[in-house]
Amino acid sequence: MNRYLLLVVLLIVAPLTLFASLLYGSLDLPAAQVLSALLAKTPDLAHDVIWQLRMPRSAAAFVCGGLLALSGTYLQVLLRNPLADPYILGISGGAAVGALGAIFLGTSWGVVNFSALLGAIAAITVVFGLSFRSGSWNVHRLLLTGVVLSAGFSALISLLLVLAPAPEMRGMLFWLLGDLSHAENILAYLVVLLILTVLSLWQAGSLNVLNLGQLKAKTLGVAVLPLQFGIYFCSALATVCAVMLGGTIGFVGLIVPHLIRLCGVVDHRWLLPMAILLGGSFLTAADTLARTVWAPNQLPVGVLTALIGVPAMLLLLSRKR
Repeated sequence: MNRYLLLVVLLIVAPLTLFASLLYGSLDLPAAQVLSALLAKTPDLAHDVIWQLRMPRSAAAFVCGGLLALSGTYLQVLLRNPLADPYILGISGGAAVGALGAIFLGTSWGVVNFSALLGAIAAITVVFGLSFRSGSWNVHRLLLTGVVLSAGFSALISLLLVLAPAPEMRGMLFWLLGDLSHAENILAYLVVLLILTVLSLWQAGSLNVLNLGQLKAKTLGVAVLPLQFGIYFCSALATVCAVMLGGTIGFVGLIVPHLIRLCGVVDHRWLLPMAILLGGSFLTAADTLARTVWAPNQLPVGVLTALIGVPAMLLLLSRKR
């Protein structure tokens, strides 16, 4: 597909997806009423539903999806591994252990987010400390350390779930499978996404060269080690923010960059903004379905991302020569 056309399509789909998320829920609203609530400040039921319930959650879903897609794209370049996703380096595992431990103790959601942040920072520190030695950076050791750490965190998560009392079990499972209903401070995460997007576009040319291999990148004059450090910490920051927003929502960071590449876009000057738009739209659509398919009950959004993404990916793969 022509990259200009694809970008235009994604720029149209993104606001349409956000608008659709405002229409549907346990209380369906007509489009005219939603537009009126958006443009006018008259306090009524529709205005409260849009501005206090749906708008914050839709914005959180879009930002979270964009962060996951950006992090997945980063790591697939850094590790030169098509199976890399935001959770491969154990960062989400550390955050999950911290968050589930706080839920286990019955603390507030503010404490849960802070505990998730501490767990993620601990995981980032351990992975980086074991991968960077004697002034050299070993990407293979980075990947292996992250995988081993993820396995250890998975064991701790399983232990917490086994020991958790019944009242806390549902909240813990929803957090693990993705839950955007408790998202807070969305504007701060949006600022982080915008900053990372600008940095990504600034270094997109270097990412293209690094994707060819470290030796070729060094030959072409790219400062490989600082670039790898920047990619790692930017991807870690994006992952931490996404996990604090919506829990461990899988599949978005893995599938979205591949979907863009399967459409013929490999230049990171185009791939990165397209991945952010598609990731945000994809997660917003999945979250809308998660809270409407079984309304008034809600489904974990991570389940919907897999149910939607797997058939789409398989369809594209079957048509790609």
